Amino acid sequence: QVQVVESGGGLVQPGGSLRLSCQASGNVFGLNLMGWYRQTPGNQREWVADVLKSGTKNYADSAKGRFTISADRAKNTVYLQMNSLKPEDTAVYYCKTIIFSAGNNHAYWGQGTQVTVSS
Repeated sequence: QVQVVESGGGLVQPGGSLRLSCQASGNVFGLNLMGWYRQTPGNQREWVADVLKSGTKNYADSAKGRFTISADRAKNTVYLQMNSLKPEDTAVYYCKTIIFSAGNNHAYWGQGTQVTVSS
């Protein structure tokens, strides 16, 4: 069993910053990827950024230059530092982990954390 818990969301003014955290716990041996997605009402979940076991980081165009993903592998934790936030960044942000076990990749999601960018 794997648990994924996000934290760090909140209300911030345009141009401000927030840092999201996500920790995976339980049977996380074989953890291959941790990443962030976001979703607004009526829309599909959108990929934001991820970091692979190798340390390779990937970003959506909307995140490049403003968001930074980092990981503390010892803590099975991933962070998303979000700077220069815009109202269009308002969404529920979800953490996704992929763990390889029993010959397959398994995806686990957190419950989401709300980010609201508004003056």
